[in-house]
Amino acid sequence: MDNKMSLLPNFPIQNPHSIAKQVFDLRDVSEETRKDYKYRVSLFLHFVRGSGNGINVNSYLEFKRHLADKNNYSVSTKNKYLAAAKIFLKELNRRLILPADITLNIKSFSQDKKHKKEGITSEEMSRLILRLKDLPSTPQSARLKALLALLALQGLRQIEITRLNVGDLDLVAKLAFIHGKGRDDKEPVSLHPETVKTLKEYLKISKVADGPLFTSISNYHKNGRLTTRAVRKIIVKLLKELGIEKSVHGFRHYFTTTLIKTYKGDLLEVAQYTRHKGLEMLQVYNDAIKREADLPRFYSAFDGLSFD
Repeated sequence: MDNKMSLLPNFPIQNPHSIAKQVFDLRDVSEETRKDYKYRVSLFLHFVRGSGNGINVNSYLEFKRHLADKNNYSVSTKNKYLAAAKIFLKELNRRLILPADITLNIKSFSQDKKHKKEGITSEEMSRLILRLKDLPSTPQSARLKALLALLALQGLRQIEITRLNVGDLDLVAKLAFIHGKGRDDKEPVSLHPETVKTLKEYLKISKVADGPLFTSISNYHKNGRLTTRAVRKIIVKLLKELGIEKSVHGFRHYFTTTLIKTYKGDLLEVAQYTRHKGLEMLQVYNDAIKREADLPRFYSAFDGLSFD
């Protein structure tokens, strides 16, 4: 195989967005995933174009090494960029645009399954609740409270929140029908009474009657469905105001950890509410809880030792 394979004329490397569109538009994925692929594959195409050699037998491996040097990317983020490039290259090979699969035998980055980021703590939740009590009764405040209720009391993912429509709520039965991650159909989720109360207040104040449950109130995208990026911006702004340096996913961590502690490690019961497909990730949470609980014993093993 030639070491300097190039794309055929109908796939000009000078137009990476056109290439991504042709490759990813027909993939059987959600629109959100499709957009993510297109966004991430552009980094690979930019890297290839910068090398000046076109796509060659070493391009994927060299791209992995390029990502390895990016200290501002987490391992998870690096793997997402690799995955987008891999799907793109395999599809080009399937279409016979590339004569070989240059991704073979190249592994993704090894990722520790232990949690790197801490979740929201009970003390931080108390501070958040106190802050919410001081907010004026406005549509913006009502939306913020509703978002936090779904994050902290229901453990919903950001994408699940943005997909919600008003018609997905049955507040009388205390149910929401969630379009979950990686699922084609909607699943019923039991709502905490406090969530129901908060959602009722939000619907009353915001006067949202149908369509997307959460919409933008900015002039630029007024009444458009709220995006995951917008949710992050809203929540992170509040967290930073309180000096809490955590991600939005920290609420799902809080939700899951609180349930595991309450259910005394009964992961099967907890899984009904967290909606994890398997118990492996819940076991990671459980192990972290056990390690934290065992720390005093670990510390006491070296009582009396001092380096002062």
